[in-house]
Amino acid sequence: MKPQTGAFLEKANELLRQAETMLGVSLNEAAGRTAYLAGFHAAQALIFERHDRVFKKHSSVQGEFARLVKDDPRFDLDLRAFLGRAYNLKAIADYETGAGSHISNEHAAEAVADAVRFVGMLSVFVSESG
Repeated sequence: MKPQTGAFLEKANELLRQAETMLGVSLNEAAGRTAYLAGFHAAQALIFERHDRVFKKHSSVQGEFARLVKDDPRFDLDLRAFLGRAYNLKAIADYETGAGSHISNEHAAEAVADAVRFVGMLSVFVSESG
């Protein structure tokens, strides 16, 4: 595994721990946003391991990740859709105001659980690929 790949995975796991802490004290918007960012860094790890590239745009990371795993049976539809789904929580947390600006504890908990699965799967996948 390349050092930068390891750094991305380390950051992803750090963000997972933060998201779990935030969830534990009902900081649902922060937990949802951070769950997405954990997945974002894990996806960056895969991209870097394969291409020695770092994408800056969220849409570029999501698109390249989807391309890399589209035919891999280890990534079920739920895992493939995680980044896009979790990005919606990040957008709510960062940009929404008023009635639609809150993330329920249930949605935040689901995002954190999905992020744990996503980061774990990518950690294994990158280790096997390298």
